[in-house]
Amino acid sequence: MGFRGRTALYCIKYQYSASHPEKGPMSASCYAAPDTVSENPDAHRGIAIDQLDDAIAALSARINASTYELLVLIREFDERAGWLKWGLESCAQWLHWRCDLSRQAAREKVRVAHALKELPAIAIAFSDGRLSYSKVRALTRVATPSNEEALLSFARKST
Repeated sequence: MGFRGRTALYCIKYQYSASHPEKGPMSASCYAAPDTVSENPDAHRGIAIDQLDDAIAALSARINASTYELLVLIREFDERAGWLKWGLESCAQWLHWRCDLSRQAAREKVRVAHALKELPAIAIAFSDGRLSYSKVRALTRVATPSNEEALLSFARKST
């Protein structure tokens, strides 16, 4: 279903905008934004640039939050050894086969999924959409319960 002049109301718990730092973090930021582009790639041409900016930031936050949900499911699947049902050797191997991820990407998803269990502050920020998977992946390589808050603070201020 394409744009066809419709708008949708998007709400995110937190919105950070590099192009509008004066906006800062906003709780329950809601705004009208264009629906997704499908068969008409020019559908967004008449939309104000600020609306496009907001729509991109909101979609990115939703993708981050959804990626967190995916990792929670992956961790549960791995903890329950769901991959054994298909005779596979690991959860990463199952992700490679079932979700069409590269072997390395699959191993990283499993690693990060398990690491988040021990890093609740990072997990919350990721689940809220305030951290990208790229940042979370990097943080989980070095974060421990004792340095988590300091690293999270640094990550929120960095790109």
